[in-house]
Amino acid sequence: MPDAVKVGFVPLSAAARGTLVVFCDDQLKFGAATRKLLGGVERAVKRAATAAAFKGKAHAALDLLAPEGLKADRLIVIGTGKAADLKGDAMLKLGGAAAGKLKGEAPVTIVADLPNGATGAAEAAALAAGVRLRAYRFDRYKTKKKDDDNGARGPVSIAVADVAAARAAFRPIGHVVDGVLMARDLVNEPPNVLYPAEFARRASRLRKLGVQVEVLDVKAMTRLKMGALLGVSQGSAHDGRTVIMRWNGGKRGEAPLAFVGKGVCFDTGGISIKPSGNMEEMKGDMGGAACVVGLMHALAARKAKINAVGAIGIVENMPDGNAQRPGDIVTSMSGQTIEIINTDAEGRLVLADVLWYVAQKHKPKFMVDLATLTGAIMVALGTEHAGLFSNNDQLAERLTAAGLATGERVWRMPLGPEYDKLMDSKFADVKNAGSRYGGSITAAQFLQRFVDNTPWAHLDIAGTAMGAPSNEINQSWGSGYGVRLLDRLVADHYEGKRG
Repeated sequence: MPDAVKVGFVPLSAAARGTLVVFCDDQLKFGAATRKLLGGVERAVKRAATAAAFKGKAHAALDLLAPEGLKADRLIVIGTGKAADLKGDAMLKLGGAAAGKLKGEAPVTIVADLPNGATGAAEAAALAAGVRLRAYRFDRYKTKKKDDDNGARGPVSIAVADVAAARAAFRPIGHVVDGVLMARDLVNEPPNVLYPAEFARRASRLRKLGVQVEVLDVKAMTRLKMGALLGVSQGSAHDGRTVIMRWNGGKRGEAPLAFVGKGVCFDTGGISIKPSGNMEEMKGDMGGAACVVGLMHALAARKAKINAVGAIGIVENMPDGNAQRPGDIVTSMSGQTIEIINTDAEGRLVLADVLWYVAQKHKPKFMVDLATLTGAIMVALGTEHAGLFSNNDQLAERLTAAGLATGERVWRMPLGPEYDKLMDSKFADVKNAGSRYGGSITAAQFLQRFVDNTPWAHLDIAGTAMGAPSNEINQSWGSGYGVRLLDRLVADHYEGKRG
């Protein structure tokens, strides 16, 4: 997988060499296993804490070199804060915080023992997941790598009371982490490397996990009359693709869950060209498609007990002499005609045909689409929440709950016929851009015309999929946002006990 750091589990009694990481609360109290491990060193730790004004606040660290009485060359004490705050994704963040203090090739042992004693297999697995998420780096194009770039490069062991139980608990979580890292890799790749055909090839690798993958080329999409998607891609030297991925882990004939991603590998804005400042970031305009590929990897690798369809529309939006123009009218697969007002409102055109295709061919229980769709959602919500739009209250509530559980939060935004009027066209059934007001809402209203009454949710992830602020479990430009969120949605509500 993309990250070089290997994480495993060892008994609490295992000798710790290299770097040893332990946890204490805001009263400088250690768990019973940690106290036994530290022995007389605990007194020295508390003296050092006083000297360094270390008070055990959440994610604060106290670093001791060559501690006398331990075989480890380095001891790092990570604060957990108040015991009452250790809930939700707190263990994941603790693992990430620990990984953030590590450097170099030396082996690391992290003691999965909290002051409140509540550290079982699930908590140890979350710690391990946090370490792997934080340790991710995308440096394959650097010819010179700094020794201290982004933390540890050596093996990391999580010391636990029950190794077998921790390994079993981590197994499904580890596959989800792999999916997140896969999504990050896709978003971080430069656009001259990851163009539509290459993206489709990488998605096709999921066949190794038992995923059925179908790639629709221009001829196939032309036969299907996907005029909206093809209109976006016609200005690029790289032809567009639609990729359909199917995981059949549920009952035969049972309606699948569907996930649809916008995959604009590079977005110049087309004829309505973007300003040059920060345009290089438009390589990440395929964050929704990256999430869908990562999610399908996670579901297949952990053998989720559901049927799922992942569908991505992959294009480049380029401004050559064959590019579509403002004023053009295209016919979507649904038969609805669309007046092009702004060629930079292209993602909704791609999604329109893919959503319709999935709704008609696969008849899913629901569809969730993800798209780096509008700057307007960042004006409204910043970079801490994705915008959630839905025609189904139950689906919206479940997504909200999954967001709170994973830390990949969503905030529900309104839909309504009043906004639909802003998308009416004088010359076609609908136009692809409304007024300057409510831009993320009118984009969602546009998409709703192509879901054909299927329960549906749209996640506008423009602020969360790329360039979001660094946090305890991600220091990468591409975040892999949405993989953990949607896996949690599936696990909690659609497959029963996780496999």
